[in-house]
Amino acid sequence: MKVKTTGWVKAGWMMLVVACLQAATVAHASDIDFGAPLNGWRNTSGDSERYTQDVHYPAVSVSTPEGQSKFALIEGQIRNTPKKKGTTVGTLVVDGTPLPQRVEEDGKFSRPYAFPSGSNSVELRAPDGSRKRVQFYDAYSGKTQPKLRVLLAWDTDGTDLDLHVVSPDGAHTWYGDRVAPNGGALDVDVTTGYGPEIYSSAAPLKGTYLVYVNYYGSGNSGSDMTVAQVTIITNENTPNEKSETIRVPMRKAGELTLVKTFVMP
Repeated sequence: MKVKTTGWVKAGWMMLVVACLQAATVAHASDIDFGAPLNGWRNTSGDSERYTQDVHYPAVSVSTPEGQSKFALIEGQIRNTPKKKGTTVGTLVVDGTPLPQRVEEDGKFSRPYAFPSGSNSVELRAPDGSRKRVQFYDAYSGKTQPKLRVLLAWDTDGTDLDLHVVSPDGAHTWYGDRVAPNGGALDVDVTTGYGPEIYSSAAPLKGTYLVYVNYYGSGNSGSDMTVAQVTIITNENTPNEKSETIRVPMRKAGELTLVKTFVMP
């Protein structure tokens, strides 16, 4: 005897099949291995981190210098990644701040990062939806703490955005002058897409700061729109920590935008 299948039964069956396929995809999601940082406790006393990175033009995709301290590094690999040509982009969430992260053809990812003392967390969200999170506690209380960080990231490959920060004393920190006399510094100039570029200061001056983003250029058509994401973090890893994220569309090369004016009390 034949049983007539109604439309809603067919639809329900298709939804069940799709759900099963999605579940299978998640079950076989790529494995993520972190080489650094690792879960647990650590003490970075005596470790000499490199803060500013060497810049060579054209900049390499992974801006991690030789000999970078494992205590100031995020790196790992997504194993069993599908074979395909070119890089992909995942999301790196560092202490709650999401940043785009370039993933190379072989699944490797790398990023210098100066962590503060206290509790820190890093999560990688891979392009296929899989994710892994590590959390560690740096017990070195004498470590220099960044009381101000300004992070610039953007959402397109093959594009070059630049972070410019003007501090209350008029010091202009940018890729052409990355260490200011007042101690503020820009860690690296990323020219190949996504970022992030990070300005930090352990003893920020009181007063008004200006944050600019310059769309320097694109390796594609030269006029690709990209969205700049600027995150300002003060008193990181303390009960008084504050974070604000601003997103601004950058429409063409040559555009210079004042993204944020803020005051350090």
